[in-house]
Amino acid sequence: MRILLLADEESKYYWDYFEKSKLDGIDLILSCGDLAPQYLSFIATFSKAPVLYVHGNHDKCYAQTPPEGCICIDDDVYNYKGVRIMGLGGCMSYNCGEHQYTQKEMTKRAKKLRRKVKKQGGIDILLTHSPAYHLNDSEDLPHTGFEVFLEIMDTYKPKIFAHGHVHINYGRDFKRECMYNETKVINAYERFIIEI
Repeated sequence: MRILLLADEESKYYWDYFEKSKLDGIDLILSCGDLAPQYLSFIATFSKAPVLYVHGNHDKCYAQTPPEGCICIDDDVYNYKGVRIMGLGGCMSYNCGEHQYTQKEMTKRAKKLRRKVKKQGGIDILLTHSPAYHLNDSEDLPHTGFEVFLEIMDTYKPKIFAHGHVHINYGRDFKRECMYNETKVINAYERFIIEI
C-alpha cells in the first residue's frame, strides 16, 4: 500500500502546481495536522484514496469548517484494508488552546484506545501531530513530544510512526526519518510517501 503523508504546510506540488496524475498510485492519504481544511478537501476531491486526519494545534477552524470528504481518526483506531491506524492529534499544552494536552491528558487519551487496539489485534501506524518525547522533538514547551508515544511503540510495535509539528525550517536538527526499535519514525512535514 502506497501512503501519502501530509503535515504542517500545504504542498505547492499538490496545490499550486496540481496535476491529477500526481496522485496516481496513492492508496491512502494521512494528514498529521495543521493544514487548511480547504487543502485537504481539495486533495480528497481529486484523489481516489481516502483522506484520514488528526488535528494539529492550529486546526481550530475545523470545528466550523471541517475538511469535506475526509475522515477524522483522532482518538480512534481506524482499519483501512487491513492497515490499522491509531490517531492521536494535538500537541503539548502551552497556552490552554484547543488540541493541546498535558502529558497526563495524552496518556489518558491513549489508554482509552486500548480496547480498540486489542479488538484490531494491534496497530500498524501511529498517526499523531506531535512527535514523541526526546525523539525528534524540541526543548521548548510547544514542541516537546509526548512520553506515551514511546510507550505505544514499545507495546504495539507499529511499523510506522508518522507525526508533524516540527517544521524543516525551524533551524533545528530536523530529521525526516529515523528508527525507534522496530518502528520507522517519519516527520511528515509538507509531504512524504511511504509504502507498507
